[in-house]
Amino acid sequence: MTIETAIKAYEAALNGNDIDAILDLYGSNPVFMPQHAPALIGRDAVREGYRQVFAAIKLDIRFTIHEIEIAEDWAWVRTSSSGTTHVLAADVTIEEGNNELFVFRAEQGHWKIHRYLFSTNRPRA
Repeated sequence: MTIETAIKAYEAALNGNDIDAILDLYGSNPVFMPQHAPALIGRDAVREGYRQVFAAIKLDIRFTIHEIEIAEDWAWVRTSSSGTTHVLAADVTIEEGNNELFVFRAEQGHWKIHRYLFSTNRPRA
């Protein structure tokens, strides 16, 4: 799987609330660093983090890849995303926009998300 394909698969999994598909894209020792929250370290913590996210919101977003840098078994990818977030508890939909940094690592010949960090580029009032 190419890095571009992995980003598109991540986008589809986020929009589909598919935790198993998301975890398939992460490597063996992932760290997910969501905005306004502590880092989630390890597969169990990452799984629980996405479970909590999907219990609260429904995403409809698209990623744009701005750069990919590869150095042997490592790669970093700078992206942005935009779309909407439906906040389930309030039953409202808001515009969504983020900057993201993915660090990929090759594991057994496949690119896997090793670290993932995002922050909004559309602050809420």
